[in-house]
Amino acid sequence: MRYAPSMIGNLFRIICLQVLFEAIDMARQTFPSDVPREQFETVREMLEAARRKTRPRKHDLYDVFCAVLYFLHTGSAWRSMPPEFPPWRTVHEYFTQWTMLREGDRTLLEQALDRLGRTAEIARLRQLTGQR
Repeated sequence: MRYAPSMIGNLFRIICLQVLFEAIDMARQTFPSDVPREQFETVREMLEAARRKTRPRKHDLYDVFCAVLYFLHTGSAWRSMPPEFPPWRTVHEYFTQWTMLREGDRTLLEQALDRLGRTAEIARLRQLTGQR
């Protein structure tokens, strides 16, 4: 089957626009509370272990973790999460899983924050959960 040159040019433009929109969608705004991806990789396995693997993730775990850090850093309401983050219900569900008590009296989130040296967020987490 032969295509007219104008059809091929239009198809090429459409594909280029799709790639451009996907790249824009993937690069979200950074926030002061964000942790660098390299540091996050040191706690990724720990955080992934908290969730049963029933289906593939819809949202990047890094973005979810940064949203939790944003919540701890700003003290904002869950529903006030910036739209650059995953949906607030998703972030809240992960927060709930990560703040269940594990080793003795430390939560998984507290262990991850401790490993990253985020003392201010640990203090805020303890204040929110009523720990020590």
